[in-house]
Amino acid sequence: MKNDPLLEPFQLRHLTLRNRIISTAHAPSYEECGHPRDQYRLYHEEKAKGGIGLTIIGGSTNIAPDSPSVFGQLYAGDDSIIPWFRKLTDGVRSHGAGVMCQITHMGRRTAWDDGHWLPVAGPSGIRERAHRSFPKAMELEDIHRIIGQFALAAKRCQDGGFDGIELLSHSHLLGQFLSPLINTRDDNYGGTLDNRLRLTLQMIEAVREAVGPDLIVGMRITGDELQSGGLNADECTEIARRIAATGAIDFLNVLAGAPYDDLGLAGWVPPMGMPAAPHLTIAGRIRQEVDIPIFHAGGVADIATARHALAEGHVDLIGMTRAHMADPYLVQKLIQGDEDRIRPCVGLGYCVDRVNQGKAAVCGHNAATGREIKMPQVIAKATAKRKIVIVGGGPAGLEAARISATRGHDVVLFEASDRLGGQLNLAAKGMTRRQIWGVADWLIQEATHLGIDVRSNVYAGVDDVIAEGPNVVIVATGGWPEGLSIPGGDLITSSWDALSGEARLSGEVLLFDEVGDHAAAVCAEFMARVGIHVDMITPDRAIVHDLGPTNSAVVLRDLAKLGVTFECLHDIAKVKQVGNRRQVSLRHVLTGEISMREVDHVVVENGVTPMDQIYYDLKANSRNLGQVNHADMIAGRYSFYDTNPEGSYMLARLGDAVSGRNIHAALYDALRICKDI
Repeated sequence: MKNDPLLEPFQLRHLTLRNRIISTAHAPSYEECGHPRDQYRLYHEEKAKGGIGLTIIGGSTNIAPDSPSVFGQLYAGDDSIIPWFRKLTDGVRSHGAGVMCQITHMGRRTAWDDGHWLPVAGPSGIRERAHRSFPKAMELEDIHRIIGQFALAAKRCQDGGFDGIELLSHSHLLGQFLSPLINTRDDNYGGTLDNRLRLTLQMIEAVREAVGPDLIVGMRITGDELQSGGLNADECTEIARRIAATGAIDFLNVLAGAPYDDLGLAGWVPPMGMPAAPHLTIAGRIRQEVDIPIFHAGGVADIATARHALAEGHVDLIGMTRAHMADPYLVQKLIQGDEDRIRPCVGLGYCVDRVNQGKAAVCGHNAATGREIKMPQVIAKATAKRKIVIVGGGPAGLEAARISATRGHDVVLFEASDRLGGQLNLAAKGMTRRQIWGVADWLIQEATHLGIDVRSNVYAGVDDVIAEGPNVVIVATGGWPEGLSIPGGDLITSSWDALSGEARLSGEVLLFDEVGDHAAAVCAEFMARVGIHVDMITPDRAIVHDLGPTNSAVVLRDLAKLGVTFECLHDIAKVKQVGNRRQVSLRHVLTGEISMREVDHVVVENGVTPMDQIYYDLKANSRNLGQVNHADMIAGRYSFYDTNPEGSYMLARLGDAVSGRNIHAALYDALRICKDI
């Protein structure tokens, strides 16, 4: 590992970074009153404990009241944030990492109907589809005011103890002035590149004057908008040269793309179905043209790609931001030679999509991330060894087994089929979402590494469980596909049977999606790829209603390319056999009008019903009658209580064996229940 370029120290002005791996600025929506309080601080401290070289906090930290925080950003527009900055910087630095903060004015990339209800500001009155606001074209007075607000916010970051700051240009106000797609001004701030660059250079000068020569100041810039009529690579390279030539900027963080709509955002923060690290060469081109360090992040999820980025000279420091949400101890494992045990970011996109839905970010398969106040990233050994029996080898059961074995317990896991992974075996059938198998793959590898006694092809009953003499029994049996209770319901095929190949389908298929998540979309793609014409129907007002912007954009793009058609606001009222085909009665959910459709097959995704019989069979002989104390579970404490003195074991159930939810909920169940056993 001594020759690994990722682990080489790096000198950034006066700051010595212990390695080349960084977490770039993002907004996980953990702020409280615009401040980075304990949840926010501990999230970044955990990465520092895990060995990261530099963490940049405060993604899109706003500097002015007409740049409201619409997805949980920090607010550095007044002095109240400084004490919280100091607590965070002291905490991160105590674990050996560098720490910086990003600041910005979002321009049109925000909402007017939030915060103080001020008009959104922009170079011109051109609306952004992603955030939907029509901006006010800024007056000269607005320009001068915002330059001053940048300088004041930069000084607050300096007073807060940061090693440096990053000024955000890409897609925000500064970048909007640079882009000919957005800036149509005819004054000294529009038209030529000199004019479009004027605000950026004035703002850099004001910030450097405010913070003096010692604070590290960098900028996140665009390397290519990758859109017709937008900033191209040549113009972006020239912008980078001119910014570097000021002598006031210490690094450039190069991104590419134009996140002005959902698919553009997906190209910038790629979920599954998008290329990995697609913009490394764009960053590399700018690195060849300037003499200051280059950072880059964007779909760099694995160690091999990060190592390649450095070894080939594309960047000086490489961002592995979402990879650290999946495993904040990534660097420590790399140093220890445990690269194969790093929990991988597989591109679930649950983190960024939740933020864009107004929720706090969580990692799709690391339930401790963002919950460091109550949930451990590093599982501690138990004080006494116990026998743990787990029924079900899907994600919930595997995570329960991993945590229990890590605590030092003797773990037996029963799985009814010949393959672990549960519903992920079906979820990985599509091409767009095939990387989801990485979640199961890592859990299965961990089970092997920890020596868990896995017994496949065993449909465990009560006698099998009791014969092991368990102290704790965990039921993680998942669920079965739920049908539709309608006339002709027996003529319907479940999405599970379609994906598994149990049902032989062809011709025209009507796919009804009651759930609005990934499952129906995976099924539609799977069928369309074998030549079936799929018409996807939902009672919701949008297809895949529950998915966030990056995932929905990519999923719907890929389905549209395959010829899948979509229709919203319709329910299935009845299915009838007509010859060799099915006649489907569709009811409009708003008007009640009935329309008829004739197809070869009807496939339904209606969620799952818990497969919980063994839980009920085991319940009477359990010491806690299968119950866990919700208040203690929420607080992160041991949640089993003795309520049945005649019982012989503690009992709990997880995931879909309780109710149909998602993979993150199943893994979070396992963590909360098993971490204190």
